Amino acid sequence: MTVRNNGASTIGSWRVTWTFGGNQRITNSWSATVGQSGAAVTATNAGWNGSLGAGATTQFGFQATNSGNNTAPTLTCAAS
Repeated sequence: MTVRNNGASTIGSWRVTWTFGGNQRITNSWSATVGQSGAAVTATNAGWNGSLGAGATTQFGFQATNSGNNTAPTLTCAAS
């Protein structure tokens, strides 16, 4: 996933949250700390990629398991 700072000033950290629509489970992640409680998932920046200047981007990824048909989640991103 790509996180972009669309603001006019530098941010110090970011957080992306979403809720899976089925039985997906995170098994691995990189370039972020990813936690899951039930269907709710939170990804927060790693120590080295939280600070983003105006217009800057960073990426993180994860692997997950699932079975059957699952709807696509809606993501929410917050910066501080």
